[in-house]
Amino acid sequence: MTAIAHDDAAEPRIFFDAILHPHRSLSRRGFAIFMGAFSAISLTVGGFFWLQGAWPVFGFFGLDILLVWWAFRRSYRSARMYETVRLTERELVVHRVGVTGDDRSWSFQPYWLRVTMDDPPEHESQVTLTSHGQTLTVGSFLSPEERLDFAKALNEALGKCRRSHPGP
Repeated sequence: MTAIAHDDAAEPRIFFDAILHPHRSLSRRGFAIFMGAFSAISLTVGGFFWLQGAWPVFGFFGLDILLVWWAFRRSYRSARMYETVRLTERELVVHRVGVTGDDRSWSFQPYWLRVTMDDPPEHESQVTLTSHGQTLTVGSFLSPEERLDFAKALNEALGKCRRSHPGP
């Protein structure tokens, strides 16, 4: 058996670590209930038209069910994306995983990094990270209030990082 000594000084101190996910207000169970109720209403009304002799209308109600189901599936699929933001004394790393699973990372030096966000937030307001001519928008899928909270928390963590370890 071999013992490995763990050097804590080699690992950078973490000042901020966040995982950002798009918000979905309707759970999977809620989606199933909604689709069941929506389908029952559509098929009932479509059945009424069918009995009156207007059978092509029934097909349009079925098409409505399929389109609503497809729209929700697309929405749930987009919820698979996420961003991680980690600030250590050495760097700030943003890692983004897209809807299709593609991922990309950016790294910023924390002593030169600027985090900006409009206060009060507006719908179009974005959290931007800027350093050495490189700009990145983070958390664009969050609500304006969530983006402002995120920007304030990240700025506070950057301040702690700079105070604890002055200079690059």
